[in-house]
Amino acid sequence: MAIELSADVLALLKDADSLIPAIAQDSSTHEVLMLAYMNKESLSLTLKTGNATYWSRSRNELWVKGLTSGHTQEVQSISLDCDGDALLLQVIQVGAACHTGDVTCFHQELEMERN
Repeated sequence: MAIELSADVLALLKDADSLIPAIAQDSSTHEVLMLAYMNKESLSLTLKTGNATYWSRSRNELWVKGLTSGHTQEVQSISLDCDGDALLLQVIQVGAACHTGDVTCFHQELEMERN
């Protein structure tokens, strides 16, 4: 049996058949942890279980954050942006968010080239 989104949530999404960028942010520090993608099924599972579930573009399958690493994300809330095409997940992060072992995936700062 497939997990489906409610009609109310589907109506809010710009394109329910596309992958939706999902930003995970630490709910207490507000640090941006990572960017992943969700499809209808992973969003539905996340809403139902409270466990961050994403769509892996490289493996072409659902991916429950921390299922193998133990570095889980307990979702506190999910917000949809004004266009209905991006999600912000407020999470309690257990362990590192990044597959490299860093707390955040955004650890490579680029130098600005201002004149």
